[in-house]
Amino acid sequence: MVNVAARQPVAGAALNINRVSHGFDLESGRLKVLEDVSLTVAPGEFVAFLGPSGCGKSTLLRLVAGLEVPDSGRISADGAEIRKPDPSRVVVFQDPTLYPWRTVRQNVELGLQLRRLLKSERHRVDAALRKVGLEEFADVFPHQLSGGMAQRASLARALVNDPEILILDEPLGKLDSLTRIAMQTELIDLWRERGFTALLVTHDVEEAFFLAQRVVVFSPRPARVLREYRNDLPYPRRRGDPALAEFRRAALADLGLDASW
Repeated sequence: MVNVAARQPVAGAALNINRVSHGFDLESGRLKVLEDVSLTVAPGEFVAFLGPSGCGKSTLLRLVAGLEVPDSGRISADGAEIRKPDPSRVVVFQDPTLYPWRTVRQNVELGLQLRRLLKSERHRVDAALRKVGLEEFADVFPHQLSGGMAQRASLARALVNDPEILILDEPLGKLDSLTRIAMQTELIDLWRERGFTALLVTHDVEEAFFLAQRVVVFSPRPARVLREYRNDLPYPRRRGDPALAEFRRAALADLGLDASW
């Protein structure tokens, strides 16, 4: 795995979310899940989203990815409005979503293949596999991988496209605790080396503050920005840092979950 001591040049896009509202049609009527959300994310910044389950965090990620168009408001990357998917914005989901009939290498190269770039850019597949420590598992199938290895393969599939914005929707949520801790460190190392802009949805408050430079707390549905925390602790971070514990206590209070702290 990559281990960088210093941050490399920023390659990420600036993101602007301006007064975005969105909802879904149900038999009983329109269900609003986002209401007047405004955020700006600097190029190369790592931002985490916290909020109650079902409040609309993942919906916001889908809008940033261009998988849906907001009911109102505007989302733009480097000034260009987002209205459809683009290889510069890649999503890593909670489930690895690897094709079981394709080897790890074939899964990772899929994006380049669809863009008809595989012949000229095949070296990027090997580079991505090395970044996530899977070069020795390139020719195995997904069912032969552990959960952590499968999620590494998903990261490699995302990284091979050199994304400007990496969108992470609970990517570590189904991993065991030890694998999750290891993957958190690996994810930070990849972000520091590649310089992409990172958006993370997580329900793990400690994870949010360990990884991100800024944590945005959302209200219950329909989601509104409730509070933002700026975390200027340097990397690499220590999980036992008292400042992280204080961030966690404050965010849990925002979410009404601080009774036991």
